[in-house]
Amino acid sequence: MKIHCLLGSPRENSNSTAIAARFAQTASGLGATVETTVLNELNYRGCQGCLACKTVSDKCVLKDDLTDVLESLKAADVVVMAMPVYCSDVPGQVKCFLDRTFSYLTPNYRSESSPSRLPLGKKLVFIMTQGAPVEEMFADIPQRYTGFLKRSMGFGDTYLIRGIGVGGGGAVGVPGQYLDKADEIARAIVK
Repeated sequence: MKIHCLLGSPRENSNSTAIAARFAQTASGLGATVETTVLNELNYRGCQGCLACKTVSDKCVLKDDLTDVLESLKAADVVVMAMPVYCSDVPGQVKCFLDRTFSYLTPNYRSESSPSRLPLGKKLVFIMTQGAPVEEMFADIPQRYTGFLKRSMGFGDTYLIRGIGVGGGGAVGVPGQYLDKADEIARAIVK
């Protein structure tokens, strides 16, 4: 089983990264191959709206640090996306990445029943941390993005780890319940 972890925090030792690292460690211990990409370390642009991926190519024509990542995700069985909430949404690093996944959509994506160029049924683990201790705050973020990835990109089973009231100061003191949840999900996926 191939797992690709996308870390979307601009901080090296973030809470979302710590939760993703626990997931990766457990999955690797169970025999999965885990590849990790730190989006903040890459030099890339968001989608340019050129539509070349719909007219002259079956992939994004931009050549930058995200090119190999987009190719690698095609072969992954599981994609882990880990990020904090920044300014009431996903961080810019994640948004630019997601915009580039437009290249995964077929030219007739609006009318096709299976609009994605990705193999159907990939599993998605969505990890989001937020400093705000109120559960209702930002609850729309995982729903919006996981819904998009399922509808448009053909992802199958989706798992959510939402660290509420976890923020600031890096990964010092991530509550054990979120690390335990990462272990539990890794064990459920990598059997």
